[in-house]
Amino acid sequence: MAPATSPRGAQVKKKTVFIVDDHPLLRQGLALMINREQDLAVCGEAEEAQAAMREITAKKPDILIADISLNGPDGLELLKNLRMLFPSLPVLILSMHDESIYAERALRARANGYIMKQEATEKVLVAVRRILGGEIYLSDRMANKLLHQYVSGASADMNSRLSALSDRELEVFRLIGEGCSTRQIAEKLHLSIKTVETYQAHIKEKLSLHSGRELVQHAIQANISNKTS
Repeated sequence: MAPATSPRGAQVKKKTVFIVDDHPLLRQGLALMINREQDLAVCGEAEEAQAAMREITAKKPDILIADISLNGPDGLELLKNLRMLFPSLPVLILSMHDESIYAERALRARANGYIMKQEATEKVLVAVRRILGGEIYLSDRMANKLLHQYVSGASADMNSRLSALSDRELEVFRLIGEGCSTRQIAEKLHLSIKTVETYQAHIKEKLSLHSGRELVQHAIQANISNKTS
């Protein structure tokens, strides 16, 4: 790919971006937006974590944009695996899921930023450039929330109670809230039904829930709250 040219005629080497998302239209939209920029270019795309690992190893992008919700291993699992091979690769997590639950987990897994898909598209470019410049990117709301938690301690709302769940348990909880059956969850996450049932039991124990019905009710309520927050 030819380097971009600055207004003064000097050549500018484009930073390369790799996109991981299981929605083709979203990948295409991001790629079109990024490729219009003089200093950025998409070097590859993948729809699931295993293919992403192979392609990232081959193409060595300057930054990765990854969704949390992927078929099979999710974006957080991909991030953890990437950190073992590419500890310094900048990663921006892009997700439809509430940042108040997932952003802190992404940062703990050493993401360099978190942005919700509902954000204006130009903010993706802002986030990418800030991260490439060595900064961490979060929305103003999330940055203020984390600062408040640091100063005053964790609150007792549902989001803070969900922090007791592991990343995989939270993923199962989210899928329950989206109306998925145990079998559907197993298929989506490439797990056995027995393994999913074990995760469900752990979730009930950690959230002090006494039945499968209570688990479903709490998962649905958390899902609705996150979409309206």
